[in-house]
Amino acid sequence: HVISLSISLSISLSLYLSPCLPLSLSLSLSLSADVGSGSLGCCGWLIVILSGLFVFSLFPFTIWFCIKIVQEYERAVIFRLGRITDRKAKGPGIFFVLPCTDSFVKVDLRTVSFDIPPQEILTKDSVTVCVDGVVYFRVSDPISSVANVSNADFSTRLLAQTTLRNVLGTKNLAELLSDREGISHSMQASLDEATDPWGIKVERVEIKDVKLPHQLQRAMAAEAEATREARAKVIAAEGEMNASRALKEASLVIAESPSGLQLRYLQTLTTIAAEKNSTIIFPLPMDVISHFMKK
Repeated sequence: HVISLSISLSISLSLYLSPCLPLSLSLSLSLSADVGSGSLGCCGWLIVILSGLFVFSLFPFTIWFCIKIVQEYERAVIFRLGRITDRKAKGPGIFFVLPCTDSFVKVDLRTVSFDIPPQEILTKDSVTVCVDGVVYFRVSDPISSVANVSNADFSTRLLAQTTLRNVLGTKNLAELLSDREGISHSMQASLDEATDPWGIKVERVEIKDVKLPHQLQRAMAAEAEATREARAKVIAAEGEMNASRALKEASLVIAESPSGLQLRYLQTLTTIAAEKNSTIIFPLPMDVISHFMKK
């Protein structure tokens, strides 16, 4: 048979700070148990009842040991005789505990950021690189972060290092340098899934820096320089080809009108004279020279 036991302690205290300003403080402690249900047991609830009677008998001195305060960004997980009293953390603000039987742990709900130490990683194409990053996380379930893991913050830091090694070990160097955003999302999903039983929510993961060996940097620089030189030569050859085609078309146009060649000569002389040169070369048509040579 399950025996239900309920104890209610109600204390009312009136303090008069001035004749016109009464201040009343009411404290209500309610203890309910199902003896035989296996939660605290008869002995446990007997200790809780004695603690409540102790608080009642020494009131108002014991009120200062019962009142606790947590900040807006904090939550309190209360343990009564080693068991979590409620599946919901207390706070923010004021809450009450029983001395000698209750203890509590404060949990910070603010976002925490930390740097992943530089890790030497062997990529998929057998290149050794040194990579570091930054992780942003927060506590989403205070009770799980206290009851399911010894140190949620330290465990998340260690897991972030191993996850960074595991994810980057499946990528080659080109993907590592070009697809940082995709790698960050993959790491965030892996970390979030692994830390969910701990009550941790990973909000963001970023790759900060990728350090390559000096020999590899020189080799990549030489390869990039050779690629740029080859591209420059191709562009220059294409320019020469286009210029040759344009000159061919221009010669065909000038051949149709002999006076056009003379105008071109005069234009060339005008260009040379504009530069203030001391020597001017005057082109002479070949047909005129051949006429004098025949004579």
